Amino acid sequence: MGDACGIGPEIIARLWQQGAVQDAVVVGDAAVMRRALRVVGGGLAVATLTDLSERPRVPPHCLPVWAPEGLPADLVEAPVGQIDARAGAAAARCIEAAVAQVQAGAARALVTAPIHKEALHAAGSPYPGHTEMLQALAGGAPVRMMLANEELRTVLVTIHCSLRQAIERVTREAVRETLVITHAALRRMGFATPRIAVAGLNPHAGEGGLFGDEEIVHIAPAIADARAAGIEASGPFAPDTIFMRARRGEFDVVVAMVHDHGLIPVKYLGVEQGVNVTLGLPFVRTSPDHGTAFDIAGRGVADPASLAAALAMARRLTADAAR
Repeated sequence: MGDACGIGPEIIARLWQQGAVQDAVVVGDAAVMRRALRVVGGGLAVATLTDLSERPRVPPHCLPVWAPEGLPADLVEAPVGQIDARAGAAAARCIEAAVAQVQAGAARALVTAPIHKEALHAAGSPYPGHTEMLQALAGGAPVRMMLANEELRTVLVTIHCSLRQAIERVTREAVRETLVITHAALRRMGFATPRIAVAGLNPHAGEGGLFGDEEIVHIAPAIADARAAGIEASGPFAPDTIFMRARRGEFDVVVAMVHDHGLIPVKYLGVEQGVNVTLGLPFVRTSPDHGTAFDIAGRGVADPASLAAALAMARRLTADAAR
């Protein structure tokens, strides 16, 4: 259900109200979800599950909620729209429990509502975000973040760290690993030979070394490594133009070196249809491409479209994996 103080619970409630998530179970707090249903106009009841196997017996007018052990007893008292350690602790616990259920085969995929990184930190979580937590829960396998909509897909080499740290982490090995993970993920999504464009790190992709040599020392050699392994990777291209070329259909995905290079273009096209997919995990995980939106939480005006897109992507990826 994401952060209890953000818009996650209410966009879940809104979609349930619309009949869009009837194949799901909410991992979260029943009292928080009842509050969310009231926020969006009520009309539905909450069915509290003791085990996910009870899901088929839940009446269609009820929202099924499974509350894992260890949630704060007073979670519903955490103020909506504010950072609260209780909400951070609950979000982390729900993710841990949900991952365990997916790994045990009790569910097909994990779709996560937005969490708040400061709330996680306040609760003592060592992880800066979903991606790093999921990576640890999956045994430390290398993972990457992909943000996608109907017009553009982008995968990141580095994610939640300072820009200075990100530049240091752009290495030949990291770029090569990203290309391998991206190629495999898009193959699973139905692309026979994914066309991967690689964005440079520096202005004009370094302009032949005039504006930085990361393209020469790290990025171009990684592309050569990938091509030698049969991966159709091209670049490095200037970061300020390659996304336009991909949007026009020249490439299937863009690999960007740092967080904002990759995410700004996708989010500019509209967060309503954006989906975050964690590549490299042994299970499917998606999420909306927006945050907790504390400024509008509790008002019942949050748009659930990105969460709906994340659910649709999860269904598609699990269907593809089953074929």
